[in-house]
Amino acid sequence: MATELSVFAAGSLKRAFIPLCEQFSARSGIGIKLIFGPAGLLREKIEAGEKCDLFASANTVHPQALLDSGVALSAQTFAFNHLNLTARRTPETEQHNWLELLANPALRLGTSTPGCDPSGDYTWQLFERIEQHYPQMGLKERAIKLVGGRDTLTLPEGEIASAWLIRNNFTDLFIGYAHYALALDASDDLRILPLPEQYNPRCEYRFAVLNPVAQPLADFVTGDEGQAFLRQAGFLALDGK
Repeated sequence: MATELSVFAAGSLKRAFIPLCEQFSARSGIGIKLIFGPAGLLREKIEAGEKCDLFASANTVHPQALLDSGVALSAQTFAFNHLNLTARRTPETEQHNWLELLANPALRLGTSTPGCDPSGDYTWQLFERIEQHYPQMGLKERAIKLVGGRDTLTLPEGEIASAWLIRNNFTDLFIGYAHYALALDASDDLRILPLPEQYNPRCEYRFAVLNPVAQPLADFVTGDEGQAFLRQAGFLALDGK
């Protein structure tokens, strides 16, 4: 029986997975070594041979690739998310809605990094959908890839990207995951703006089991207790709530 599991998880899962895994360990007696990072870069580490028993990604692509190549034994969806817009709160930005803010070329637009981080991939999908209706916005061209890449900024421990980047003047706007709104809604210096469903990608989180000893943890994540931890962190659980 395993005494410690190696778990690679998307950085956006940190607020859910730390307490979730602590509870699992308390119940099972199995320790968990958690390694967080951009899911695309974590997948590269797995493919390069680093030990991983369970990989929790912010998308379906990376777990499916490991399954298709025979590295993973199974893959399963365990949560959902959406994107939102965080803006620096100023007298000017208070007067404008999400679309007007994104369309303003004077406001720096920060994102994560497509290819390396699913947040960046989802953001590019968002931009494509918006520009089907507003083709002159040039969102991809304006976007500054600030985090989630090989050579991008490293966030201090415990910081949320959108808040830290805006407060430290790296950007004026940031597209990120909507579950962080729970932690940021009370911030006087930030505006948290939802994005319309017609443009907003459905962010599907899926894990890949790479070692049979991780199956009890996988079952815990999709069970009632694991789903409760995800809801408490702001994710949409498997039942859509």
